Amino acid sequence: MSNTKYNLEEETDVLDATRFKLVLWNDDVNTFDWVIQTLCEVCKLEEVQAEQCSLIIHNRGKCAVKSGEYETLKPMCSSITDRGISATIEEMVH
Repeated sequence: MSNTKYNLEEETDVLDATRFKLVLWNDDVNTFDWVIQTLCEVCKLEEVQAEQCSLIIHNRGKCAVKSGEYETLKPMCSSITDRGISATIEEMVH
């Protein structure tokens, strides 16, 4: 057995900063235009990205529209839900 000592420093996961995702959910109330406008204004998505996300939400029931730190996503989530659109923050599974 070797007497070599290993200094195991805690590694920082590069994904730690993006451990969370902002998810929008489909409903039968909000229009495509309202969801697209909200994604552009609140999440700063380009219109084409927002349109693609709205189609995914409609067809699959939900779409992760942003990822990042919880503290960054929380105000976005609140703004979206204040507009009557269902949104949650979920931890990303690595």
